[in-house]
Amino acid sequence: MEKKALDRRSFLKNTAIGGAVAVTTPYSSTVNADNKNSAVNENTQLNVNVGYLYLNLDEQAFIETVVDHMIPADELSPKGTDIGINIYIDRALAEGWGKGERLYMQGPWKKGLPNQGYQLPLTPAELYRAGISDSNAYCRKNYLKNFEKLSTPQREEFLLGLQSGKVSFDSGLPAKIFFEILYQNVMEGMFADPIYGGNRNKAGWKLIGFPGVVSIHAKNVEKFLNKKYLAPMYGIADLS
Repeated sequence: MEKKALDRRSFLKNTAIGGAVAVTTPYSSTVNADNKNSAVNENTQLNVNVGYLYLNLDEQAFIETVVDHMIPADELSPKGTDIGINIYIDRALAEGWGKGERLYMQGPWKKGLPNQGYQLPLTPAELYRAGISDSNAYCRKNYLKNFEKLSTPQREEFLLGLQSGKVSFDSGLPAKIFFEILYQNVMEGMFADPIYGGNRNKAGWKLIGFPGVVSIHAKNVEKFLNKKYLAPMYGIADLS
């Protein structure tokens, strides 16, 4: 059990290195003003509004199943839906990023090189809608049921197939690109500032020992060298 815990912590730390502060999201969020002092209150609940803004019922079921599969509850953290990763993704899709407000959407639509970034004629929200529909169609064809109804080994097999490019969609939508964006969003929802809907109660930050948005810790580097350093965690809402 100890080795499993260390492996999971190492995986998530490596994924988050350099990204916990850098994760930015081009959309706004409303936070209850009563939560300003949550950094010192372990029981404070941020992101209390968990209603969906973009995803329909089938899409909600798919995303909730994905985030709970990728981030299962264990001794290190709650499961993905309890952290709010599904809500982070829904909020991102509902607003500026999902609508492609910062993307060039005029074409021509040729297959790009890896270093050219996203090249599809779909906004991120449209990509999610098509990708989830195609994923469920693939699962019904090969497993006789939608993704959320699959067994854990079947879910793992399907997601690994998406990641490797082994799974292909009949529509022609690039399944691997859909997975890459989905996985990136799951990691963002795990480690972004809680104001954006994920990382509820700073669960992701607590997992890797990240103190949040206040950059005042350099003075303690020498003082706590080779010692455990427990700093209060502050998110954007705590400083508003």
